[in-house]
Amino acid sequence: MSEALDLACALIERPSVTPEDAGCQDLIAEYLAPHGFVAESMPFAEVQNLWLRHGEGEPLLMFAGHTDVVPTGPLEQWSSDPFSPTIRDGLLYGRGAADMKGGVAAMVVACAQYVAQRSDHPGAIGLLLTSDEEGPAVNGTRAAIEQLQARQEIPAWCIVGEPSCRERLGDVIKNGRRGSLSGRLTVRGVQGHIAYPALCDNPIHRFAPALVELTETIWDEGNEDFQPTQFQVSNLNSGCGAANVVPGELTADFNLRYSTEVTAEELQERIAGILGQAGFEHQIEWGEANLPYRTPPGTLTRICQDAVSEVLGSEAELSTEGGTSDGRFIRPTGAEVVEFGPINRSIHKIDEHVAVEDLDRLVGVYRAIIGKLLD
Repeated sequence: MSEALDLACALIERPSVTPEDAGCQDLIAEYLAPHGFVAESMPFAEVQNLWLRHGEGEPLLMFAGHTDVVPTGPLEQWSSDPFSPTIRDGLLYGRGAADMKGGVAAMVVACAQYVAQRSDHPGAIGLLLTSDEEGPAVNGTRAAIEQLQARQEIPAWCIVGEPSCRERLGDVIKNGRRGSLSGRLTVRGVQGHIAYPALCDNPIHRFAPALVELTETIWDEGNEDFQPTQFQVSNLNSGCGAANVVPGELTADFNLRYSTEVTAEELQERIAGILGQAGFEHQIEWGEANLPYRTPPGTLTRICQDAVSEVLGSEAELSTEGGTSDGRFIRPTGAEVVEFGPINRSIHKIDEHVAVEDLDRLVGVYRAIIGKLLD
């Protein structure tokens, strides 16, 4: 097996469901130690973070990623054990294969191979890993970046190894992401016997028209860099378990992925207005807003596109589509930030996988990027 495949398999074997790291970061530190990378653990609360650095000068090129994964879902639906890496028909299966242990493995191997040939390289190379990307993302990259900033370890460039590609490796480089705003709505009614609706107030019926309005509202038109803002309900819950009882309460979890054409505060005000006009008793608990970010086309985007073209023979499109990433915590440092990693079609799904050949091809792209930035 190749180094990247071997390391990816070793990482997948560790069941690091958020916020667990399950030894992944120790494994990576051990792998890079012989190549002169200095490892520093940065734990915050229950979250494990790892900062690895080679070289003391500037500029600092950072790779960033996460060792945690989402839960597996129903095990019986997997074709093989999600924490037993399995290769079938040229694909590596396992939870985290694409998101993002495959990308982490490729980053680590690329850095090791580069410094093995160029130990006296200009500047510095750093890798920041967290076990809290798939979760609250409070004590992970955000906390670690704050600590690095406090001691003036600020990257000039950052490559986040998130799965960015749509159909083939090298078709998309993310140079930004939309913001994310979540909320939990509670609609209160009056519980009672379903045969006496006049004595009840059904929160499901009350909420239904407002739900239609929320899903059909055009929040903005987006712009040349970002898709229009979208509203989605992720969970709707009501009822007390009996078919003849009108429930007294409904809860709805929702999320908006929003562009730079609107702010989180504006979205909150508009949603409050829609629900207020609906005329039912309700309460909203808002989650913390994750701000959008964007890196304008420049040195890093150009070099990444050139590396993809040279190594893979394809043209990479710049895009801001998809969910949030830890790039939103790194961009405010002033660093140019892009995301480039495996194909994302299977992420968070049953039978998550990555193409075996793409791991070594990804190593090649990362190595080319390092060389173009530091040589």
